[in-house]
Amino acid sequence: MAIQGALMAFTSLSTDIYLPAMPQMNRDMQGNVELTITGFLIGFAIAQLIWGPISDRIGRRKPLFMGMILFIIGSMGCALSQNIEQIVFWRVFQALGACTGPMLARAIIRDLYTRTKAAQMLSTLTIIMAIAPIIGPLLGGQLIQISSWHSIFWLLAAVGILMLLSLFFLPETHQSEKRRQTSILQAFVNYRLLLSNRQFMRYTLCIAFFYVSAYAFITGSPFVYITYFGINPQHYGALFAINILGVVAMSFVNRSLVRTVELDTLLRLAAITAMTSAIMLALLVYFGIGGVYSILITVFLFFSMNGIIAASATAAALDGVPQLAGSASALIGSMQYGSGIISSFLLAKLADGTPWTMAWIMAAFTTASALMALMPSIGDTKSV
Repeated sequence: MAIQGALMAFTSLSTDIYLPAMPQMNRDMQGNVELTITGFLIGFAIAQLIWGPISDRIGRRKPLFMGMILFIIGSMGCALSQNIEQIVFWRVFQALGACTGPMLARAIIRDLYTRTKAAQMLSTLTIIMAIAPIIGPLLGGQLIQISSWHSIFWLLAAVGILMLLSLFFLPETHQSEKRRQTSILQAFVNYRLLLSNRQFMRYTLCIAFFYVSAYAFITGSPFVYITYFGINPQHYGALFAINILGVVAMSFVNRSLVRTVELDTLLRLAAITAMTSAIMLALLVYFGIGGVYSILITVFLFFSMNGIIAASATAAALDGVPQLAGSASALIGSMQYGSGIISSFLLAKLADGTPWTMAWIMAAFTTASALMALMPSIGDTKSV
């Protein structure tokens, strides 16, 4: 479970650790540093669609080993970059490997557990993986005080090496008799089947829309806190970590609730709470009420729901397609993290130097997430 949690945390670690350094990187490279997140998410989203069918055919361990090697090379490339074009390229390369971690961690859970138990285990992994977004910004904030932002990516390369070594202790969960015998190219037909599965797509879009909002905050908050409100980069990590504590707390609660409450009921309640919080954030920012405290409180409530929304919606989505767990997990991950491309791109192009752009993006897409959660259950085999 410790290794699984670390694999799930790879996306957060790869992005959150250098958030405090983004204003400095922007000054050094004189470019839209938000594009480093966009580039990472593009690579992350596309690569999962390739690794998913591969893992259904050859198992989970081999793609994980290959992914960690790519991640290490990409991290070194980022550390050596001197301009925005170079680092965006290596961030895409880094993502080609990083995506195998959370994608295959979800597939492994589905290999071992069914619907309710899978939701419990995913909540447990959320608690473990929460260490990364808590420690990452804190560590990144300290590193840029004593070194340059390049050192952050050297640290990521070292973490990749440690993860590569830990994979030797991870067993294969996708046994040969359960593997798909079709060719890798033929396996891409799975995505057409999944995209035409209304029930699967309802849960997947619920996650994806929520993460558009989450990445709007992740991408926009360094400039909102550090540049707009003048908060010291060293303190940014602590403010960011407050939100993760909410995720951990609700993940603990979710582990107990899934035993007695239907997943759909939990998902709807969490989605409504997140939507209400995001709309309140947008209104408070628009009318200039509360300053930084209004952002801290409403974003804390929003992020707290992540522990329920991600675990419940993922478990429910995968439960309907057990024979395609690898491909389904890849598509979920691709849309979940690829959705951040939307928010990081919108912020790069529409940011006005205030928290408003971040706030309205969060409100709009969290509302869309809630609408998906509130839709009635429908037959799994009906096409879109």
